[in-house]
Amino acid sequence: MSLKNKLNRLKPHLSVGLREEKITKFAESAAIKVPFRESWEKVNVFPYVLDQNYCLIREVRYPLSQQHGHYRFSDFQAAVKLWNTGKISHPLSANGHRAEELFFFDTETTGLGGGVGNTIFLLGYASIIGNQLILRQHILPNPGAEVPLYQSFLENVNYKTLVTYNGKSFDWPQVKSRHTLVREHVPMLPAFGHFDLFHAARRLWKHKLERLKLAIVEKEVLGVERVDDIPGFLAPMIYFDFIESKQPDGMIGILKHNEIDILSLVTLYTHLTFQLCGMDKKQTRKESFEVGRWYHALGENHEAEKVLTKLGKGSDLTSFQAKLTLAYQRKKEKEWEKARILFADVVNSGDPQMMLEACIELAKIHEHRLKDFKIAIDYCQKAINIDKHSNKLHLDQLDHRLKRLKLKYDKFPRETQNSPKI
Repeated sequence: MSLKNKLNRLKPHLSVGLREEKITKFAESAAIKVPFRESWEKVNVFPYVLDQNYCLIREVRYPLSQQHGHYRFSDFQAAVKLWNTGKISHPLSANGHRAEELFFFDTETTGLGGGVGNTIFLLGYASIIGNQLILRQHILPNPGAEVPLYQSFLENVNYKTLVTYNGKSFDWPQVKSRHTLVREHVPMLPAFGHFDLFHAARRLWKHKLERLKLAIVEKEVLGVERVDDIPGFLAPMIYFDFIESKQPDGMIGILKHNEIDILSLVTLYTHLTFQLCGMDKKQTRKESFEVGRWYHALGENHEAEKVLTKLGKGSDLTSFQAKLTLAYQRKKEKEWEKARILFADVVNSGDPQMMLEACIELAKIHEHRLKDFKIAIDYCQKAINIDKHSNKLHLDQLDHRLKRLKLKYDKFPRETQNSPKI
């Protein structure tokens, strides 16, 4: 290996970030024969040469005023600023990061399975540099070109925070598997943070979307309309055809498909941030409830209470869902009287599952906190009646509770006269 190439491989250890300059390896490609080179160059794809082998790289630059779906890329900068100026704690928070440090990443592979048998043939990513969003795609022109593919990729990217869609489960494990095969020849994979937006989309929109593929979220939530797009499931077949024929036409379609995926990650992160921070003026009540419930699950009680209390002022199903979630929060905080009032409201919700839960919780509060066994018996009996009609299958537990309550009531019928206050 030449000294020049060895020095080039040390570059990633001397600098960090998706560098703004053009890929310098293009200049060394004159001696390399690239099939249909002129066709590639027409769509801004150029070879990256390393040790008499090469990969292909495409670069696209967008002004931050460019709109993708409902948002401009400049709105992403506003989203990052929201996290840095607010006091909300959340797994998707970019607090402590600059917009330039978030790295939007997506791959195209020869299959959906895991392990080294699945080859990544396209690595795509985008970051903000200055007043532009720069998107780059690294293409594997043949199965033996993984060293230049990963060398070119690893020497130019910023790994501080990765943003993907199901990347924790698929894309990044695949990168690690393939990197293992060439790790003696390319830079190592640095540590980084990871925002996987698939899990956020599932939390917020599973109530209205049967499937949560990115293309569906784009259309139904983000306002992104794909035109003449190649379906993702066709990508492996098109790539195998490209390997055989070297014709770039099909691969150019895959590049565009991958490009939209990456741009949609920017829009999705922006939209999720505005939803979580209460800045989306078109946010539905159901979406607000899912945001509040997420904060509740995270133990961010202040944010959960702020969202859920506002929702609880209505009289629709979402309002009762908010009250039930708040009631459980009050119970966890041992604010028994506040919990009792909220559970009592939910008993009248008309939803069998929520009514059943509320009756059971009220039976517990009146038995263990108020020592009012008579009212506890009433709620337990009501829960049994609901269970019989809705087939929720809690009867054995409820019958056992009812028997215990009746024994307590027979033994301490006057207990409630000296009930402790809660």
